Amino acid sequence: MRLSLREIRRAKLRFGLLGGAVGLLVFLILFQQVLLGSLLESFTGALERQSADVVVYSEDARRSVAGSILSPEVVEAVGAVPGVAAAAPLGERTTTLSANGELVDGSVFGFVPGGPGEPTALVEGRLPASPGEAAASREDAADGFGLGATVTVEPGGAEVTVVGLTDRSRFSVSPTLWLTWEGYVEVVEAAEPDAPMVFPSLVAVATEAGEEPAAVAVDISAAVEGTDALTRSDAVAETPGVAEVRTSFLLILSLAYVVVGLVLAFFFLILTVQKSAALSLLRAVGIPMRELVTGLYLQVALVVGIGAVIGTGLVLLAAQGVGDALPLSIEPLEVAATLGLVVAVAGVGSLLALRRLLQVDPTDAVARPSLGGLA
Repeated sequence: MRLSLREIRRAKLRFGLLGGAVGLLVFLILFQQVLLGSLLESFTGALERQSADVVVYSEDARRSVAGSILSPEVVEAVGAVPGVAAAAPLGERTTTLSANGELVDGSVFGFVPGGPGEPTALVEGRLPASPGEAAASREDAADGFGLGATVTVEPGGAEVTVVGLTDRSRFSVSPTLWLTWEGYVEVVEAAEPDAPMVFPSLVAVATEAGEEPAAVAVDISAAVEGTDALTRSDAVAETPGVAEVRTSFLLILSLAYVVVGLVLAFFFLILTVQKSAALSLLRAVGIPMRELVTGLYLQVALVVGIGAVIGTGLVLLAAQGVGDALPLSIEPLEVAATLGLVVAVAGVGSLLALRRLLQVDPTDAVARPSLGGLA
C-alpha cells in the first residue's frame, strides 16, 4: 500500500490528469442526469404537482393533454363511479402570453378551487380565488410573471393578475398560469367568442380513502365510455415525448459509463504492463500478491475519488450558473447512486489490470538479464 501511494506521489501529473479526465466524465454523467430530471419536470410538472389522484383523458387523445376534450356529462359520469370521492373539470390551453410587453408561448390551466386538480406546489402568495387572478411559475417570475404582475392572454386580450407563484409546475417547458375554472372559461371565451361552450380537457379525480388510484382508474375507463383514466404518476410517464426524451438521455449516459470503464481499464492495464518487471521483483522478494492487489485498487479508488469530487463540484457550479429558466434540481441520493455506479464501473474496468497483475511470476525476476538473472 505504501508503494502504491509513493508511486502516486512520484507520478502526480499522470494520476492527476487521469483523475481530471474521470472528473469530467463524472460531471458529464451527473449533469446529464440532473438536466434530464429538470427537463422532464419542466415538461410535465403541472401534471405531477396537482392534487388529483387520477387524471381522465378522452380515449382518442392518446394521453395528450392538448388533444383531450371531454364533455361536462363525462365529469358527472366519472364522479358517479364507485371509489371516486370527487371529480372536477381541469382545462388546459396552449396560448400566447404577454408579459413585460413581450409575447411568449405558454400554457393556461383552469381548475376548481378546493377540488382535485389544483396546484400543490405553491411557494409564494396564494392560489387564485376568483376570475382575473392567476398563479404563475416561479421560474418565470423575472420575465414578467412575478407577484402583482399583469399578464395578458392572447388572443382575446384577457388580463389576469399574478397572486401566487408555484414551484416546478410548468407545462411543455413554458410559462404556465393556473386560473380558477371560471377565470379559465372567461379567457377561452375571450379568445373564441363564437364557441358554444368551454369543454374540460381532463377530469381530475380524488379517490376515496383506502382506494387504490390504479384500480379506480381501471374502473373509470371501463365504466365511462370514451375515457382513458390514468394515475397521476402514469399520466406524467405516459405524456407524449417523455419516453423518447428519457431513452435518448439514457443512451448518452450509458455511453459515458462505458467510457469511464474503458479509460480506467486501459490506463491501469498499461501501467501494470509497464511495471511488470518491478512487480516480478517484488514478488520474488516476498511481497504477497494480496498486497499488490490492494495497492492496485487503492490507486483506482483514489483516482475515482478525485474524479467524483471534481465532477460533483462542477455540477454544483453549473447549477448555479444556469439560472431560473431551467432550474437544475440536484438530489443528494441521486448523486450518491450515480457515484456508486461509477465506482462499480471502475471496479469492472480494472479487472484487465487485475488479470495482468495475477499473471506476474516471481521467477521472471531471475530470468531477466537486466535484473541480474540468466537469459
